[in-house]
Amino acid sequence: MDLWQEFHGPNAAYILDLYERFRRDPASVTPDAQALFQQWQPDGDRPQRSSETSEVLGEVSADKIMAVVNLATAIREYGHLAARIDPLGLANPPGDPALHASAHALSDDDLRALPASLVGGPMAGATDAANALEAIERLRGVYSATIGYDYDHIRLPEERAWLRDAAESRRFRPPQEPLDPLWLLELLTRAEAFEHFLHRIFPGKTRFSAEGLDMMVPMLDVMLGEAAEAGIYTILIGMAHRGRLNVLAHILNKPYDELLKEFRDTAGEDHPVREYLGWTGDVKYHAGASRALANGNPVDLVVTMAPNPSHLEHVNPVIAGMARAAGTRADRPGRPHHTAQAVLPIVIHGDAAFPAQGIVAETLNLQRLRGYRVGGTIHLIANNQVGFTTSQWEGRSTLYASDLAKGFKIPIVHVNADDPEACIEVARLACAYRQKFATDFVIDLVGYRRYGHNEGDEPRFTQPQMYAAIDRQPTVRQQWATTLAGRGIIAAETSDQLFQQQLDHLNTIYSTLPDEPAAALEPQLPPPPGGAARRAQTAVAADTLAALNDALLAVPDGFRVNRKLSRVLDRRRDLFADPGAPTVDWAAAEALAFASILADGTPIRLTGEDVERGTFSHRHALLRDESSGAVYIPHQHIPQARASFEVRNSPLSEAAAIGFEYGYNIQAPERLVIWEAQYGDFINTAQAIVDEFLVSGRAKWEQTPSLVLLLPHGYEGQGPDHSTGRLERFLQLAAETNVRVANATTAAQYFHLLRRQAALLLTDPLPLIIMTPKSLLRNARVYSPLRELAEGRWQPVIDDAQAAAQRDAVRRLVLCSGKVYVDLSADPRRAECRDVAVARVEQLYPWPGDELAEIVAGYPNAREVVWLQEEPANAGAWEFIQPRLLRLLDGRLPLRLIARPRRASPAEGTMAMHVLSQAALLDRAFEVND
Repeated sequence: MDLWQEFHGPNAAYILDLYERFRRDPASVTPDAQALFQQWQPDGDRPQRSSETSEVLGEVSADKIMAVVNLATAIREYGHLAARIDPLGLANPPGDPALHASAHALSDDDLRALPASLVGGPMAGATDAANALEAIERLRGVYSATIGYDYDHIRLPEERAWLRDAAESRRFRPPQEPLDPLWLLELLTRAEAFEHFLHRIFPGKTRFSAEGLDMMVPMLDVMLGEAAEAGIYTILIGMAHRGRLNVLAHILNKPYDELLKEFRDTAGEDHPVREYLGWTGDVKYHAGASRALANGNPVDLVVTMAPNPSHLEHVNPVIAGMARAAGTRADRPGRPHHTAQAVLPIVIHGDAAFPAQGIVAETLNLQRLRGYRVGGTIHLIANNQVGFTTSQWEGRSTLYASDLAKGFKIPIVHVNADDPEACIEVARLACAYRQKFATDFVIDLVGYRRYGHNEGDEPRFTQPQMYAAIDRQPTVRQQWATTLAGRGIIAAETSDQLFQQQLDHLNTIYSTLPDEPAAALEPQLPPPPGGAARRAQTAVAADTLAALNDALLAVPDGFRVNRKLSRVLDRRRDLFADPGAPTVDWAAAEALAFASILADGTPIRLTGEDVERGTFSHRHALLRDESSGAVYIPHQHIPQARASFEVRNSPLSEAAAIGFEYGYNIQAPERLVIWEAQYGDFINTAQAIVDEFLVSGRAKWEQTPSLVLLLPHGYEGQGPDHSTGRLERFLQLAAETNVRVANATTAAQYFHLLRRQAALLLTDPLPLIIMTPKSLLRNARVYSPLRELAEGRWQPVIDDAQAAAQRDAVRRLVLCSGKVYVDLSADPRRAECRDVAVARVEQLYPWPGDELAEIVAGYPNAREVVWLQEEPANAGAWEFIQPRLLRLLDGRLPLRLIARPRRASPAEGTMAMHVLSQAALLDRAFEVND
C-alpha cells in the first residue's frame, strides 16, 4: 500500500505524525494503525517502497517530510494569493508566508533530498519530476502563475479532489486539450477591430467597450462549443453593459449593419417611430437578442441574451428563472419535470457590482434550492479593477471582487485576461465542473478598461497611475500575435494585415447602409386583439366544480392529515349543498380556480413567502402526514388535470424571488406564474424589478410578462409594515395598458380574476397585481355562492345592490375599493342609511371608465361623489383616481375624498390608534350634508 498516494495535505501530515509515534512506540497508536504501518514500513520481510524512498525515509526526519506536505498544501490552498492575475501589474500579489519553503524550515537542499511523491497529486506523478523541489516548482506553476485557483472554501471532498486534479493535470490546457491558435487570433481581431471602428466613426458615443477584457468573447465562444458537445442547445446570457455590444456581434451574431444603424440613430423627423402601446425602446447597450446558431449538430444552438437595465445585477435572477423554465416540462399532470442540465445559464457581472449589490447574494442563494435549481450557472466577473470612478479599496471590504461566492461554497478561479491560453483553460474547466456537479462556478476575469466608464468619460482624473499603465499596455490581440509569431505559426505582419482587413470590412458595411432606421428602433410586436379581456369566459359548470372539489379533498389511503386541519378541509365537503348560499371562502375559490385552470391544460407555478401553507394559514396547498411527514399536493393528483402544478415556498427575498418568477414567466408565457408576498409591504424591496422589468419590459424590450403578484393588503392595526401592498406605486406606474391592478372583495371575483388571467396568457398577456385580503380570508362577507362561480364573470365595478332598489333616494355615491368596503357594509348604519350608495371599484387599472360612468348615471339625485379609502391621502388609489373621476364627472357633481391624512408613515403603530382612525373614516362616510 502506498500511503503517499492515499494521503496528501493535512491528512498526509497526520499520517506521518502517527507513523513517527509508531516507530517510537507501536502501542501509542490504535491497533488498526499498527496493522497499517506494519504492512507499510520499509522492512525486508514486508512490501517496500522504492529504494530511493526507503533510503530517504531512513535519513530524513518526519518533521521534514511533514514540512514538505504542509508546503504543498499551502500552495494548493493559498497559491492564488501569489498568482499574477493583474495584466497591468499595478501591485504585487499579496502572497502569504506559508507559500515560502523557509516558513516550513525547508531549504532547496532539503527539497532536493526528498521524493516528488511527497507533494502528491499529478505533479508528484510526473515521471520527470526528479525530487520534491521540482514537484513544488511545478505546483507553483499551476497555482501561482496567471491563474489563481481559489478553492479552499469548498467543503465537499469529491468536488475539491476533482478541482485539484483538473488544475494540476492541466487537462483543459493546450496541448492536452488542443486550441486552434488562428481561430483565437481571428476572434480577438474581430472583437478589437469592432471597438476600434466604433471609436473612430462614432467618437464619444457610449458603447461600454470590451477592450481590456477582450478574452471574454473567445471564452464565451468556448462555452457555447462545450455546451453543444454536452448536448446542451439552449444558452441564456445575462450581462451588464461592459462588452455587451461585442458579445451581441460575435457570440449572438447580430449583424454588423443592424448595430451600426443603431449607432447612427436616424429616427427623427425623416424617420418617425410608430407609437404603439407606449413603446419606447431602450438604449442599444441594454438590448437583448436571440439567435439560432448552426453548430454541426442536428439541433441548432439557441443563444439568448436577456435585455438588462442599468440596475446592473438585476438580470441575474431573471436569467435563473428563464433557465428553470426552459429546463422544465410542464405539459403533463402532476409535478413538473425539470432536467437539471438542459440549459446553460451564463451571467456576466461587474467587479464593482458583484460584491456591492444585494441581489447578487439573493440570486446565489437560489442555486441549491428545490424549485429554483438550474443545474449550475457560470458566473464571469468582467473585472476592470475599478468601478465608475471608485477604486477597489473604496468599493468592497474583501480582497477579491468574487469573495461573496465563497459563502455559497462556489469554486472561484481568478485569471489574467491577457493570457489567452489560461482564459480558455478556465472556460473549459468551468463548463466541465458544471456538467459534472450541476452547481455554480465563478470566473474572475481580471483585466482593465481601456477608456472611462463610458467613452465620453475621462478616467485620468481619478485613476492617473492606472491609465498611464493602460496607455502602455498592448492589446491582448497584439500580445497573442507576438506569441504566435514567436512560435513560428504566423508571420510578424500577419496580425496587422488581418486587423486592417476587418476594419475595411466594417467600413464597407457602414458606407453601404440604407437610409432607414434600425429594426430595433421600430416596434415588432403585434397589438393584442381588442376586447380580449372582456370576452374571456371564466365561468365553470357547477357539476365540474363539485367534481374538482371532491378530487381536491381526496388523500391517499393511510395518509394522516393534521387533525385540526382535517376539520377545516372536511367543511369543504358540503360546500355546494346549497348553490345559492355564500359558502365558498377565499381559499376554496382559489383552489377551485387552480384546479379548473389545470383542467383547461394550463400549467401553474405558485411560489412565494410561506405560500405552501399561506401566511395566514388559509391555503394548505401542500399537506404533510402528521406522523411520517410525507408530502401530498392535491392539485398534482386530481384526475381532471391536463398540466402540471408546482407550489414552492420562496426564500425570504423579494427582489431575486420576483426577478426569478419574471424570467420564468417570460421564458414560458403559456404557464400561469404567481408569486405571493408574506405581506404586501414586502414588495418595497423588489421595486427595481417591478420598475425595470415587470411594468416596463414591454415598452422597452417588447417582452410580454403576465406574472401575477398577490400582495396581502388592508389596514387592520398591524402597523406600518403589515398594512399596505403599496397600491399607489403600481397605479403610478400604470400607463398605456401595461398592467392589470385589482382589489377584489369576494371569493367569486378572485376566482374569475385568476381564470381570466390564465385565459389571456397568450392572447392579451399583462402582469396582474392583486391586493389580497388578510383577516377577510375568514370573513363571511367575502364568501360567495356556487352560482357566482358557475354563472358569473369578472366585474370591474360592482354596484350597490341595496341602493339599487331606491336609486332616487341616494344623495351620496361612495366609491371605494377593497377591505374598506367590507368594513362599511358591516357597519349597522349601512342597513339604515338609504341616502348613501356604496359601489366597489374592483379593477383599478385598466381604468373602468365606462362601467363607472354607467353607475354614476344610475343615481340621478346624487349630490356628490365620495372616494373612500383607508390609506392616507398620499397613498392608496386617490391620486390616480382623482383626475379620472373629475374627467368623468365633468363638473356635474363635486368629488370629495375621505381618507387618512397625508402621512410619511402609511399606518398607525398601535391597534388603539388604528381603531380610532378607522372609525372616523366610517363616520365621515355616513355623514351626508344636506
